[in-house]
Amino acid sequence: MDSKERFSNRVDTYVKYRPSYPKEAIDHLYEVVGLGAGSEIADIGAGTGIFSRLLLERGSRVTAVEPNQAMREAAVSVLGEAPDYRAVEGSAEATGLPGHSVDFIVCAQAFHWFDRSASQAEFRRILKEGGKVALVWNSRLTQGTPFLEEYEQLLHQFGTDYADVNHTNITQDMLASFFKEGCLQEARFAYGQLFDFDGLQGRLQSSSYSPAPGHPSYEPMMAELRKLFDRCQQDGKISFDYVTQVFWGEV
Repeated sequence: MDSKERFSNRVDTYVKYRPSYPKEAIDHLYEVVGLGAGSEIADIGAGTGIFSRLLLERGSRVTAVEPNQAMREAAVSVLGEAPDYRAVEGSAEATGLPGHSVDFIVCAQAFHWFDRSASQAEFRRILKEGGKVALVWNSRLTQGTPFLEEYEQLLHQFGTDYADVNHTNITQDMLASFFKEGCLQEARFAYGQLFDFDGLQGRLQSSSYSPAPGHPSYEPMMAELRKLFDRCQQDGKISFDYVTQVFWGEV
């Protein structure tokens, strides 16, 4: 499937169940990386606007670049009235933005879908002199509790192409080669969500590698998810834990 269309049938679950990002990570962007109120920021692969909203709350001006029409429209329905927000149809490889027009680029939960060489060239074109790029991921923990470990096994068992599209396929060497030599910096922050079973089911269905209703693996996957939840829940909730990673520097 074209990566730009993978989430077209999952927008509702994406909006409802995908995590936001920890305040400490956003503080880091503004206090250490240098983003500020009034900064011109391109949110590339902006999706449904989860990260754009956090930037707008800090007073930045945000241009959200998103190729998927359904996701872009979902963001506009929530953020479209904000005076410092605009959404444009474009991709990391061809944003359509003017040259040297943005102070910073952020890519939240998106960089692993990009053509790295083409997006590097495009980022260099649209950034102002000295501008920086921040790549952000909520990386789901796969070890540490029985639930986290068994959930990972479930994805490998039932996911349509989980091993191929997992963002952890982006290695440290790949990241280092994207940024200027010796420029890459990193910060990490703990984050998490608490779900009842309906929330856990929605979170799984928001993932592009999760079989959709009607797929032969859908019902078996959901049956196993129910068993996993029942085994691991505490007071009717399950803890879905992440480490939020921020990679940043000049390109």
